[in-house]
Amino acid sequence: QVHLEESGGGLVQAGGSLRLSCAASGNIFSINSMGWYRQAPGNQRELVALSVTGSGTNYGDSVKGRFTISRDNAKNTVYLQMNSLKPEDTAVYYCYADANAGLIFNRRGEYWGQGTQVTVSS
Repeated sequence: QVHLEESGGGLVQAGGSLRLSCAASGNIFSINSMGWYRQAPGNQRELVALSVTGSGTNYGDSVKGRFTISRDNAKNTVYLQMNSLKPEDTAVYYCYADANAGLIFNRRGEYWGQGTQVTVSS
């Protein structure tokens, strides 16, 4: 019912920047939260940044001060500006949305994008 389309991943040198985008589409009534998680090989998926509607933002400890999340509510799009990237930021980044959606009946659900690879070289 909700499709998340990510873009913006790639290869960057340490100290560089990347900007990820994620657009949500479908029969969306409202979005409760939207953000990013990441998973590196051998590791569990972890929170990067989350924007909670009407509440604020949460960041993973390892990215605080370097990454910034923002949303364009009119476009149902979330962005992640990543600065001062480190090799340990290398991971697949997944867009996440907690949304109310449905063609006839609104149902709350959690949705994930396909993931976009971010690789930071040293």
